[in-house]
Amino acid sequence: MFRTVLAAVLAAVVSVSASAQEFQFEAPPLFENCGDPSLARAKAEGVTLGFSPSPPYSSLDPVTKKAGGLDIELVEAALKWAGVSKFRYEVMPFGQLIPALLAKRIDVVSANIHVTPDRLKAVSFSGPAWWYGPAIVVAKVNPAGITSFEGLKGKKVGAIAGSAADEYLRKIGVAVTAFQTDAEEFAAISTGRVDAILDDDVKIVEFIKANGSAPIEIVANVAIPDELIFKYGYGYARYALRKDDCSLRAAFTQGLAEVRGNGQATAILKTYGLTNRNLFFFPL
Repeated sequence: MFRTVLAAVLAAVVSVSASAQEFQFEAPPLFENCGDPSLARAKAEGVTLGFSPSPPYSSLDPVTKKAGGLDIELVEAALKWAGVSKFRYEVMPFGQLIPALLAKRIDVVSANIHVTPDRLKAVSFSGPAWWYGPAIVVAKVNPAGITSFEGLKGKKVGAIAGSAADEYLRKIGVAVTAFQTDAEEFAAISTGRVDAILDDDVKIVEFIKANGSAPIEIVANVAIPDELIFKYGYGYARYALRKDDCSLRAAFTQGLAEVRGNGQATAILKTYGLTNRNLFFFPL
């Protein structure tokens, strides 16, 4: 009897939660005593978000000048929880984002970025935002016969300059052809300028969906080296801040946890065709 009643109560709670249009937070921000002024400054003056246009992650409407995309929505939701309400945007190639952060042209690298050894020397990172994996893309029917990461050695391989893919490929001895934009990278594999590219699985799937005639494919069943995930950058997507901005980073990190916890992150992922599988490293 108790189990029946409990099941009914849980069903009612789920029904109410699923139908709610406004996301509620359980915890308030509590960062007044962190010490440095970065959060207080952000709350008073707003922040500048830097990104490289890369649908579905981030884009800038040429008419309204409003940024959008999965990462922009997650970043703004987390910062709004922390009390930040004003947002400005700077658009630049991915490889220029960290230099712009250090030069204080921007306050947050809001393009999803991963922890790598080189980046840790220069910047700090938020807590986990969401997850996706790497994928190898080749020309249709895989004429170069690439079936593993080891098989990339000796081939012409493309990656976005400054990306985790770029850093890892160079570390394992692959000669990388670096591109500044997604468009250049996908054009290179489509026209045979490179034998393969290494990039984010969700980005690649989005491109193939939008360009069904593109003569490319993802190499299936490739084992991902643990080192690539746990050391060289294909773990959780995060965002980068200056090391000095400790209170802003702490508030932003908890904000990301809160929007994951209250279902808002799930709703944002769903908007872009993703699911809770993309919230966790090793989804069940």
